[in-house]
Amino acid sequence: MSTLAIVEAFRELPDQRRGAGRRHDQALCLSLFTLAVSAGCRGFLSISDWLDSYREELIELFEPAKNRLPSYSTIRRVLLNLDYEAYSLCLAKFFDIQPLASETIALDGKVLRGSYTRDTPASTTESHRAIQLVSVYVVERGLILPIQPVDKKSNEITALPPVLKALAHRGVVFAFDALNTQKNM
Repeated sequence: MSTLAIVEAFRELPDQRRGAGRRHDQALCLSLFTLAVSAGCRGFLSISDWLDSYREELIELFEPAKNRLPSYSTIRRVLLNLDYEAYSLCLAKFFDIQPLASETIALDGKVLRGSYTRDTPASTTESHRAIQLVSVYVVERGLILPIQPVDKKSNEITALPPVLKALAHRGVVFAFDALNTQKNM
């Protein structure tokens, strides 16, 4: 197995698959998925076409076990049980996305549509409020920094100060909506 930096970036992620279902290394599957999406693939069939088109080059580059690449369905199964927060942190660490001085950082809180559940006789899960996140966007380069979760009993106003403190020493310019222009901020 190759020790490419992109493979090593995903090496520490826990593999949720059963032991019997681990023919291909999870880090390899995530590396191929990341590269395919970066190449413009927007679905699993296009990922399959991409894998077929570059099969020889990918085998030479990644040196997979038995010289076999995972299929798009294997990559899909890896993604089904993936901890996306951990994946996004690995990506941010790999690409070393850091805002530069004088860049504009746009901050905005969003509620994930349909993420709440109500307690009804037919519901199978516990009721909970909608999931709120604060997105941090580097405007000049079109990059998204790791998304910040908002505490269940709070809102984006209380989630922003730690983000502001972490980025303020870099000399960036902040842009946010009217909700976050309160005097106490």
